[in-house]
Amino acid sequence: MNQLHCITGLSTGGAEMALYRLLQGGLAHHQTAAVVSLTDDGTFGPRIRALGFNVYALRSRPDLSFPIAIAKFARIGRLFSPDLIQGWMYHGNLAACFAAMIARRPPVVVWNVRQSLYDLAAEKPTTRYVIQANRWLSSRPKAVLYNSTLSRGQHERLGFASARGMVIPNGFDLAAFAPDARRRRATRGAAGASDADIVIGHVARLHPMKDHACFLRSAVQLLNQRHDLLYVMIGRNVFPDHPALSGIIPPPLLRYFVFLGERADVADWMQGMDMFCQSSSSEAFPNVLAEAMASGLPCVATDVGDSADIIGKAGILVRPKDSHALALGIQAMLQKSAMERQAMGRAARLRIATHFGLNAVVERYRGLYQDLVSSR
Repeated sequence: MNQLHCITGLSTGGAEMALYRLLQGGLAHHQTAAVVSLTDDGTFGPRIRALGFNVYALRSRPDLSFPIAIAKFARIGRLFSPDLIQGWMYHGNLAACFAAMIARRPPVVVWNVRQSLYDLAAEKPTTRYVIQANRWLSSRPKAVLYNSTLSRGQHERLGFASARGMVIPNGFDLAAFAPDARRRRATRGAAGASDADIVIGHVARLHPMKDHACFLRSAVQLLNQRHDLLYVMIGRNVFPDHPALSGIIPPPLLRYFVFLGERADVADWMQGMDMFCQSSSSEAFPNVLAEAMASGLPCVATDVGDSADIIGKAGILVRPKDSHALALGIQAMLQKSAMERQAMGRAARLRIATHFGLNAVVERYRGLYQDLVSSR
């Protein structure tokens, strides 16, 4: 079966990581699958090529060049002759549909919706138009996949075809996030953490829905009470002098923070953490929460998207958009003994292994693809 995956872009993000992991996990042989990015190679293009897959970057922009990108994608489709086109994210879904419409041998089309949708009006105007176009065309694909039950419900209430919808959660490679004492020592040393420090981690690109400001305010609240905490923050554009974050951390408290920017070795840095915090104000399926749990970290997370389903009883959930509630949640975790936190971390890792293992998720995709192609 030839698979062609069409994604909006390949920069660092949850959808891009999910596609990479599926291909890495054996969803397809490199000779029978290819990836088309409507924009550029980003950070995942080279990584997918390293797996042996062809990656085509069409260099479109969010303007009138999008129809040109679709035409280019259609030409690639005719050359590749896919049995199935998998769209990823709203623009990728549209391109998958249009390419299939003009194909000589129409392939099966599957969509993948990767975000929550709390308020359509809050989206950028161009994004609203693309989401509406997805809604109008949502009966055309044979399946519309969501990575969270919340996202499916939100989109189907907007008008996405419910008969096509199904949820396949993200999958995680437990080996990649396995606890490792050597990596723990190395990253703690690089962060300047002492044995007595409790390292609290946060990983997210700077975006309003990640609510870094809420996290920083909760950190300042706790640092006014105790000084054995070290906050390690990873993410593109996440620095204390960024206009969105400037002035939140009082200068005397800056020494309790380590800002690492965007990193490709997040799994290593998670080994050096003692707990993890997700502060998002909205999410669908927060990958980073599951990655932290797979790393054996006790987690405090805001109750958004499918966070409650991911964390179960192996962590602490708090209200979103409430820095005081977040500080109280972290404080409750800090009040546990080190042995209790470690036991919670082991339970978190077991939960990811049981419910979100990569092999099981790859098999669900593979089985769906085979069923759809054989029944067309």
